[in-house]
Amino acid sequence: MNKISSTSIEESDIATLFSHIVKSTEDEVLKWVEFSSNFVGKCGERHVLLGNLNQDLSQKSVLLGNGFKPSVADIVVFATVQVFVNHLGENELQKYPHVLRWMDYIQNTVDFGTTVEKINVTKSVFDPPIHPKKADKGDADPSSKKVVSGQKSVGKSDASVDSKKAAGENNATENKANPTPAKNNKPSGDKKKTQEKSAGKPNEGVADKAPQKTTEKDSECNVSILNIQVGLIRKAWKHPSADSLLVEEIDLGDGNVRQVVSGLAKYFSPEELVNRHVVLITNVKPGKLRDVVSAGLVLCASNQDHTVVEPLIPPEGAKLGERISFAGFDGKPEDVLNPKKKQLDKITPDLRTDENGIATYQGTPFTTSAGPCRSSVPNASIK
Repeated sequence: MNKISSTSIEESDIATLFSHIVKSTEDEVLKWVEFSSNFVGKCGERHVLLGNLNQDLSQKSVLLGNGFKPSVADIVVFATVQVFVNHLGENELQKYPHVLRWMDYIQNTVDFGTTVEKINVTKSVFDPPIHPKKADKGDADPSSKKVVSGQKSVGKSDASVDSKKAAGENNATENKANPTPAKNNKPSGDKKKTQEKSAGKPNEGVADKAPQKTTEKDSECNVSILNIQVGLIRKAWKHPSADSLLVEEIDLGDGNVRQVVSGLAKYFSPEELVNRHVVLITNVKPGKLRDVVSAGLVLCASNQDHTVVEPLIPPEGAKLGERISFAGFDGKPEDVLNPKKKQLDKITPDLRTDENGIATYQGTPFTTSAGPCRSSVPNASIK
């Protein structure tokens, strides 16, 4: 296993690391230098770049070289995309199967020490088909037994007819023997038609309803149901009966003003919040927090031990009341979220800032007409 020290990745820039590749053509090297530089510098294009990498890896095991041995290019590109991929949700990861296969191979071939956190890759388990055994006499179902018994009686009748023919019996005796199999076969035919008729309609109903239920379930669990908007705190004051809470009056433009209660008293004074632009969810169900009405939720980034908490910062030039969008999640927000469905509990685990402080949902940036929202706290949870 190749040994890569943590300092070799942390202390070298991309161009320096690529300068050590000597067995590949210059064009191939420049291609991956440009890819890594773009991936680091262009946050909004990372999904597109990752899609291009996935396509490139669909025909090979490693980026450079003719075999299975990772090149320096593989190692540096892996280190470049690893943090971003590690924060993608399960649905997003399924879009990049070749990237996942390649990353799993690299992380299990190259020793990164403690520098890189391993990506959990769900691997398919091959379950070979089991060929059914021939049914024993005792395993046959009642309907089968009826058919078999019918066949047996047919066989006996035919045998009887043959023996009578051999003995010189006339044709009239043969005709009397043949109705027995007809009677035995008729009920099974009627039964088959009845089963086909009764089985048809319920299956059609299930097939029609299944896709609709799946679509509804997916939309309930993604960020498109949230109405996240840009606001401006006009006033802020201490909660009258809770030391940990602050009350803010937030302007959403066009005369739309919301009163919101936030748990920011430990991190900000009321004066520090006045005239600050924020990002908030405006379709939560209004309620009272310690007898004060709150009609929104200010989204904040928090480090792991919650010693640093700050409201997300929309870009300069973003319009008041503008709805935050997410590429690939274009659904219509609900009028009011239903607390009983615990929709926020399902969505907020996928809200994070990336290594550059860009606010994201499953790796997709919070986007306004003026650019992405951000925070000074990188790799943080958002709530």
